Amino acid sequence: MTIKKSKKSVAVTVLWCGLLVGTLDILAAFANAYISFEMGPISVLKYIASALFGPTAITGGTDIVIYGLLMHYAIAYFFTALYFFLYPRLGGATQNSILIGVLYGLFIWLLMNLVVVPFTKIPHRHMHAPQTIINILILMVMIGVPLAILTNNFYASKAKR
Repeated sequence: MTIKKSKKSVAVTVLWCGLLVGTLDILAAFANAYISFEMGPISVLKYIASALFGPTAITGGTDIVIYGLLMHYAIAYFFTALYFFLYPRLGGATQNSILIGVLYGLFIWLLMNLVVVPFTKIPHRHMHAPQTIINILILMVMIGVPLAILTNNFYASKAKR
């Protein structure tokens, strides 16, 4: 009986954490796109959808925007669930949540940009150092660190029971 309860609380925590880090990340992406390229949120979401639908997504309508948002949150939830899965297996490395979060943000950037994105329909683009650094920092600060802190707090509270 306690196993079911702990699984449910992990699932609920993953849902809330995924929503939080996904929202922090997309808001930072919106701000970065606007400041760096004068690109609005709709264009950002269409760009995300272009991973699945190709360059024609840029001219798509509301449905493409919704697909982009859903794809963004699916990715955020994947990385949240992955971190919750990996956390107990990290052992002593969990002593410094901030460092682990920073490294996890870097891991997300590396996996997405060097492995996942090349297999999507997003047109190839050259990486520019300043924008690359900003994108890595966004993932570190908006996903990695909050996720590491929240996950550490979750498992610490479970250990106290």
